[in-house]
Amino acid sequence: MLESILVVIKGGGDLATGVVHRLHRAGMPVVVTELAQPTVIRRAVALASAVFEGQVEVEGLAAQLVESDEEIRAVLARGQVPVVVDPRGEVIARLRPTVVVDAIMAKRNTGTRISDAPIVIGLGPGFTAGVDVHAVIETNRGHHLGRVILSGSAEPHTGVPGTTAGFTVERVLRAPCGGIFTGVRRIGDLVEAGQAVASVAGEPVVANISGVLRGLLAGGLPVKAGLKVGDVDPRGAWEHCFTISDKARAIGGGVLEAILYLLN
Repeated sequence: MLESILVVIKGGGDLATGVVHRLHRAGMPVVVTELAQPTVIRRAVALASAVFEGQVEVEGLAAQLVESDEEIRAVLARGQVPVVVDPRGEVIARLRPTVVVDAIMAKRNTGTRISDAPIVIGLGPGFTAGVDVHAVIETNRGHHLGRVILSGSAEPHTGVPGTTAGFTVERVLRAPCGGIFTGVRRIGDLVEAGQAVASVAGEPVVANISGVLRGLLAGGLPVKAGLKVGDVDPRGAWEHCFTISDKARAIGGGVLEAILYLLN
């Protein structure tokens, strides 16, 4: 039964990839839509990286960049995930999926409608269950993470990253100015506080704390001052850089629950 439930997920970042992984393992075919230049940070565990690399694999889940509906069907037939550059989600009207999941994580609704599919789900703040989506999944860390909301909205965005080993905002790397981003270090590298890990228009992006570089923006992308461009994990666990996070898995479980509940 589940193999007949086509899902289109808008966004291919690390949280969206956790959702894709859960649904794919449950047997559902999944298509991912993305921007032409996705500003994804945790690239090692994000299917959005297929936009840059052509094909990627995350924990045994293979994804390939495609350009046409014919290629989408061919990749699905191989048991893989097609990733299509489609910022406006135009493929939804053509494929007519059973489920649409808005995993863009924009903290606002950028155009998803409850009429887009029989089941429409939004991740995090910006959506209201029963109005623009059928269900909302809580994305804030804490007691309610992954909870399925069938009436109302998720908790508002706090603007403060979750605490890791006692650090919050210190973990985040931000662009010091506008310009072209260039990586100096690689995801998985151990870095020291005060060390330059990237640059923007020649200005260094410096780590605030020591740890492992868990995420870093793709080089060559234009960025604005203040944009998040990287993430340092003070726990220093290399394997965390290349595996789906607990948060992404919890959200993925919430999406799976919502789909099965709404199907019934």
